[in-house]
Amino acid sequence: MATKVVVLGAGYAGAGTVKDLQKQLGQGVELTWVADVDYHLVLHESHRVIRDPAVQHKITIPVGEIADPGTEFVRGEVTGLDTDERVVEVDDGETTVDYDYVVVALGSQTAYYGIPGLEEYSHTLKGLDDALEIHEAVKDAAQDATRDDRAQVVVGGAGLSGIQSAGEIAEFRDKHRAPMDIYLVEALEEIFPPGDPEIQGALRKRLQENDIEILTDDPITEAEEDVIHFDERDPIDFDVFLWTGGVTGRDAMDGVDVENEHNRLNAEMDFRTSDERVFALGDSAVIDQPGEHPAPPTAQAAWQAAEVVADNVVRAINGQRLETWTHEDKGTVVSVGESAVAHDVYISPVTTFGGFPAKMLKKGIAARWIADLTSWKRAWNAWDAL
Repeated sequence: MATKVVVLGAGYAGAGTVKDLQKQLGQGVELTWVADVDYHLVLHESHRVIRDPAVQHKITIPVGEIADPGTEFVRGEVTGLDTDERVVEVDDGETTVDYDYVVVALGSQTAYYGIPGLEEYSHTLKGLDDALEIHEAVKDAAQDATRDDRAQVVVGGAGLSGIQSAGEIAEFRDKHRAPMDIYLVEALEEIFPPGDPEIQGALRKRLQENDIEILTDDPITEAEEDVIHFDERDPIDFDVFLWTGGVTGRDAMDGVDVENEHNRLNAEMDFRTSDERVFALGDSAVIDQPGEHPAPPTAQAAWQAAEVVADNVVRAINGQRLETWTHEDKGTVVSVGESAVAHDVYISPVTTFGGFPAKMLKKGIAARWIADLTSWKRAWNAWDAL
């Protein structure tokens, strides 16, 4: 009988693993790809959709452009993993997919930390539909606003997603000359934690140049229908509230018989979990690394990891020794609207820089990923949207 390999998720980790497995799996192996959408979203560019929904067609890649004819694609939401029976449960158990080896790359979901009203009254940015909803909410708020009654937009969480989203909202405001105030709020003392002061200062400067008010060192304690409460600061009324302040594992991994932390599966440096037939990477995993900290839950780490996990699935099938993986930090590039900041980029002798070079580098990173999954022609066609 054929060996059945199943990959769960269409994010960076899932799509990258499928692409690499297709290059390596030999005869006698069946590959199945399961995801709740039939496309891959270049998630670290999804904030562009907040400004311009037309961008969505440039940063979404249909699975048919990634999956080979011999790869079976199953569209549905993964709801569970039965490691005893070796089946993936899809759409509340109505569909099951058998496996001999499974790669869990489901990504994450938003964490609300038990803050009252946060889930009920905030938007999140975890997918294309989220970005489109935020665009519509910002557009509606802008249309209803006047000079005497300005629209109030609050972005909670000043990490990568929060900063980039705030920048796009500011670009929308400026393009449409909307009377709009934008607040970026962060519970910790500084934006972009745990970045070093140099990149934090550079990002703060660009956010302020875009007329985004930064409020730090005070956590949100409650959200109501149109107002946010803080521990010490006066409440802020809002028309649109976007929460980007935390991530946790998917509910589908709740109760799975694999060691995990908040539904993120614990994985060794070879991506194998406490069940030798279950591999995990990306935001779905807490991957052991040398030192005290696990691999970061970033797109960059997922890209690097996908190739190695694909190698190791093939090695496991063949009874070979698995390879270990160590994350290599190649630097950080963050966009703020039309500008960008690059920091500790391995190809540059300058620690932190912005301007045209940083903007082109940001575009190039996304284009390279699209090209790796599909072709340079498709990447070039997406260039103006990146």
